Amino acid sequence: MDWRPGYRELPPPAALRSSVSCLWVAVVPPCEYRNTTVLPDACVDLIWERGKGAYVAGPDTGPSPAASPPGTIMAGVRFAPGAGGPALRMPMSELLDQRVDVGDLGCRPAAALRRVLSGSLEPQTALRVLTDVAGALTDEGPADPLAAQAARLLGAAPLLDRGPVQAETVADHLGVSERQLRRRCQASVGYGPATLRRVLRFRRFVSWADAGRGGDLASVAFELGYADQAHLTRECSELSGLTPTALARLRSAA
Repeated sequence: MDWRPGYRELPPPAALRSSVSCLWVAVVPPCEYRNTTVLPDACVDLIWERGKGAYVAGPDTGPSPAASPPGTIMAGVRFAPGAGGPALRMPMSELLDQRVDVGDLGCRPAAALRRVLSGSLEPQTALRVLTDVAGALTDEGPADPLAAQAARLLGAAPLLDRGPVQAETVADHLGVSERQLRRRCQASVGYGPATLRRVLRFRRFVSWADAGRGGDLASVAFELGYADQAHLTRECSELSGLTPTALARLRSAA
C-alpha cells in the first residue's frame, strides 16, 4: 500500500464486495494542518487513526467538517448502504451525523474492536486488521438484502423512458410494505428511502463533478434525476454547503 501523503481508495477483497464499498487510507503531511468536508454517501465507515484507535463515522445527512493535524494517518473500511447496521449489530439511525469511538458504541463487537484496533498499531498492520475485522463482522452480520436492493434501485441512473425510481414506489418494486422498508432502511442504512434516494442522487452529481465531463447544469440536473436546475442547486447546497458550480470546481481542483 502507498502511504505517501494523500487519500487513496482500494477495492475490497472479493469476499467482502457485497458488504464493503472500499478500503481507504489518508495521510496528512507532517507540516500541514488539513481541513476537509466529508459529503453524505449513505455509507458507514469503521476508521482507525494512528495514536487514537478506532471509531465509527455514522451516516451523514449533510456536510461534515473534518480537521486533521499534521502527520495524521488513517485507514478505513467503508460499509456499503445496508451493510453498516448488520455488521455493527446496532441501528444506524442511532449514529446519524456522529463520529463515535468504538468503545462507546454499546454494541456486542465494541470491546473486541477496541482491543484489536489499538492506536499503537503500524498503519499497514491496521489496514490488514480492518480488512479481517470487516470480514468477520459481515460474515456474522451480512448486509440487509432488502435495504441493499433499495439502494441499488434508488441509486441507479434514471431511464429516459421511465425516469428515476421514486422512493414512494420502491416498496412495491420489492414486494414489501412502505413501513417495513422504512424500518429496515433506518436500521441498516440510518434513514428511510426518501433520504436514501436524495443522498444517492447527490452522489451521482458528485461522480459527474469528479469526472469533469462538463455540460450545462440544466441538462445535467435532468440527466441525474432532478426536477430542474433549481432543484439540483437547492439539494447540493443543503448536502454539501456549496452551489453545484462551486462543488464541481472544488472537486475538479482536488
